[in-house]
Amino acid sequence: MQIRPKRFDVGPILKQETVPVPPKSTAKELEAMLSRLGANMLISVLKNLPESLNNGRQQPTEGVTRAPKVSVGTSCIKWEEQTSEEIFRLYRAIGDKIPLQTLWMDNAIKLLDLVEVNSSVLADPKLTGQAVIPGSITYHKQSQILLVCCKDGWIGVRSVMLKKTLTATDFYNGYLHSWHQKNAQAHPSQCRFQTLRLPAKKKQKKEFVAMQQCIK
Repeated sequence: MQIRPKRFDVGPILKQETVPVPPKSTAKELEAMLSRLGANMLISVLKNLPESLNNGRQQPTEGVTRAPKVSVGTSCIKWEEQTSEEIFRLYRAIGDKIPLQTLWMDNAIKLLDLVEVNSSVLADPKLTGQAVIPGSITYHKQSQILLVCCKDGWIGVRSVMLKKTLTATDFYNGYLHSWHQKNAQAHPSQCRFQTLRLPAKKKQKKEFVAMQQCIK
């Protein structure tokens, strides 16, 4: 693109290619792929710069979309409202920059490594035998992942950050197992993740810190 003076992301298109997005790719993976393609396209344009400038075409005005601003609030999972597919898409989109987060026993906890749950795991009677409240957590020993119930379906979590980074197994041994031992008579639904709601001022401060970290 030929950048117009004193404008951002506006100007004639000098070279353009259509690229299919690989299934299940993350923003970080897509960034790496597009950066290599973009570098090659830039070299091609510079090698034939006069011709490229003459053949530049204006950007169409129809079909223009504006992406919503990503904030720390965007990363707060709403278990009762979001499906497992929506949460996994959100993780792939922003998880590398702003980890998804939720509430665990009144403490904010970041979910660092999310995975889709395969059909063999979902066949477990514990997951299908009764209605489960969104946010409920169970540990799947064979897969060594935490399974969290969403509005529709389950999402897998391999690691979290609560004071420090913990694998799913560490979190189970250090928190889930001990909770169940101390609360043997409690309903399992009491042991669950809940939506983290940030106060307005705190939310703005966290967004600023997150932006600074992204810049660094």
